[in-house]
Amino acid sequence: MSAATTRSGAPRTPRATRTPDRLCVEAVDLAREAAEEAAAPGVVGPHVEVVAEGDRVVTHFFECQEPGYRGWRWAVTVTRASRAKNVTLDETVLLPGADALLAPEWVPWSERLRPGDMGPGDLLPTEQDDLRLEPGYSGEDAPPPNSAVSEELADHLDVEDAEIVSRTPSRGAIASVAEELGMRRARVLSRYGLHVAADRWDESFGAKTPMAQAAPASCESCAFLVPLAGSLKQAFGVCANEFSPADGRVVSLAYGCGGHSEAAVMPKPPRPAPPVLDSMAADAFPLRPAKDSGSTTEPDDSSEDLGHS
Repeated sequence: MSAATTRSGAPRTPRATRTPDRLCVEAVDLAREAAEEAAAPGVVGPHVEVVAEGDRVVTHFFECQEPGYRGWRWAVTVTRASRAKNVTLDETVLLPGADALLAPEWVPWSERLRPGDMGPGDLLPTEQDDLRLEPGYSGEDAPPPNSAVSEELADHLDVEDAEIVSRTPSRGAIASVAEELGMRRARVLSRYGLHVAADRWDESFGAKTPMAQAAPASCESCAFLVPLAGSLKQAFGVCANEFSPADGRVVSLAYGCGGHSEAAVMPKPPRPAPPVLDSMAADAFPLRPAKDSGSTTEPDDSSEDLGHS
């Protein structure tokens, strides 16, 4: 028997202490040949021990030296018939020892799945009896007996010679209104599903998060909060602040961050007052004083030369 088909087995334990058969114990070479035939070359290690499985039934254990199988052992069971001297091979398997390196216990996919594991094209089926869901209005059920469009009430009105006024909605009108309100789904969230979602959202973006503890105000008074519909609107909304860490996420009304719309209103920059003295215009100054100002005299051409050439 090959090792690939027996690696999932469990180590055996003898039911009672027995004296191993002498001829079976001495058949170490036969057991080694069987182990080397089932295993890859060079992976069967030294002989470890012998365990008596029953009358004239003995299992030889050899150390497994294959990489990745630390602590595993090749178990070769040999036996012989009563009053026979020939030892024959029974089975060869690869079993884990006490300190063997084992794979973790298998977990169903429904328990291994974590938020964010789903990618494009993946399908996540839901169980028929999922506790998070409950049957919703499908539009195919007959209206209740006391409904204005029920057949029972229509028959009763015919007997009483009464008329159904035109204001009574038709079955198609109710179905269209139900579709408008999103009530034609086969299943909707149950109360348990709502509580589970609320607990998950409150853990991520709730009042106990470090961001909310340091926030100047809660989301309840923030203008960037988009309220939800239904019963969840009493405690949750969607953040619409692009600079907030919760942008596009469902947040608790008790959550908060530094991007609150009313936390720190930036004032408008002050507009400078007009200058009292207009110092922005250019003033024209003459290079020489005016002739009639009296501050200078015209040069006398007949004056004596000062000796400058």
